[in-house]
Amino acid sequence: MRPPALLSNAHMTRSFVAAALLVMACGCPGNGVGQRPYAAPTDKTVTEKLGAARTAMTSFRGDSTMDYWLNGQRAKGEVLVMGKLGKMVRFAALSPAGGATLAEMACDGTNFVYMDMQNNCVLTGPCDARSIATFFNIELEPDDFLHLALGTPPTLAGATGTVTWDGSKGYERVELKSAEGSQKLTIDARENRWDVLDSELKGADGKVRWSVANTNFEKVEGSGDRRVPKKSQFKSPTNSQDLLVQWDSLEVNVQLQPAQFQMQVPEGLPTCGQKPPSNP
Repeated sequence: MRPPALLSNAHMTRSFVAAALLVMACGCPGNGVGQRPYAAPTDKTVTEKLGAARTAMTSFRGDSTMDYWLNGQRAKGEVLVMGKLGKMVRFAALSPAGGATLAEMACDGTNFVYMDMQNNCVLTGPCDARSIATFFNIELEPDDFLHLALGTPPTLAGATGTVTWDGSKGYERVELKSAEGSQKLTIDARENRWDVLDSELKGADGKVRWSVANTNFEKVEGSGDRRVPKKSQFKSPTNSQDLLVQWDSLEVNVQLQPAQFQMQVPEGLPTCGQKPPSNP
């Protein structure tokens, strides 16, 4: 028998072709991953799975490094965050120079308070999507922010659509539609993990409301078997702004009291954005 090094080129070519045909025939992974390793999910499966995940996660608290917009300028630094279902969120942006608070905002479920320590001014108003925009320049409903931060994005009510397998990546490509608009999601459902890698929501007018991209999924304290993204990028085309979040520490389903989302406003502070009265 000839040593392998002495095999003819023709014989080697025939062997390579045969091996390639065998790979294609058995669906074995080459550059991709081949067939689904589980039963094909339906659009109903997707919405039910994500709905159950949202139901299971009701609060969170974390210490993050954010790349964001503050007072119309790009900033990067430590931001403390906590949130609870019921339009309750609180943010505190800390100075990179020494940890002093630069700005803080709290939504208590009904109203919000925003304090700008750099300019010594305050804003108040109803707690809604514009409350989040006050801090980050991105319009997101407070509860939507919580779900997006935890990798369980809201889906359109009563939506139906299609689920397509991307064999090159091993992901599910989901497209949903309802009277409220349309939505696209990319989900890694292998090993029953159901990681939402990205999602984009459009309104009935066809305009993008928000989008999010997630990476670095891990199980954290309180999340059980559910993995959450440790890095996320939010985009709000309405304001042409984005927000980059990296969680340095994160806890899910923590006990938070309503009083923790209330801020006392010092008397005499001017409203942010208003010019001070002229001297007499």
